[in-house]
Amino acid sequence: MRLRRRRSGGSGLPSLVIALALAAGSVVALKPNDRALEGRASITDGDTIRIGGNRIRLKGIDAPEMKQTCSRSGRTYRCGDAARRALIDIVSGESVQCRSSGRDRYRRVLARCTVKGSDIGARMVEEGWAVSYGRDYDLQETRARSRAAGLWAGEFERPQEWRRSHAGR
Repeated sequence: MRLRRRRSGGSGLPSLVIALALAAGSVVALKPNDRALEGRASITDGDTIRIGGNRIRLKGIDAPEMKQTCSRSGRTYRCGDAARRALIDIVSGESVQCRSSGRDRYRRVLARCTVKGSDIGARMVEEGWAVSYGRDYDLQETRARSRAAGLWAGEFERPQEWRRSHAGR
């Protein structure tokens, strides 16, 4: 019995071209860099909003998780819920303008957003309901801490640390 050997003879080239085209298309779809999003926002939590069908993660901040608790004057409170309410107060009834810069690992659009020209992330950190994430709002965090604003009025675990210690729960 004789085995025939098949040669690839260039048939892989069209497959490679198709694969590269699909990869390029996915980059465009997954990284909506510098895309403008605008409209009324609904609030998911202290650092995530939704405009239309777009879930948007506010770039440069990290707010407590919805199940996270903190303490103030010896009393426990749901600081994730407090951060969400603070964000609702900032955007309530206003048009939100966002400029995207990619997507996070949960496929949310990463964006800097403003209301009436005011940076929402900066306000959340300045008011003490979020912390700077990636050093973007370190100055605002320092000011909030010095004034004991929001989370800084008591004790809390940074949201990133809280997520790590509560993974899988």
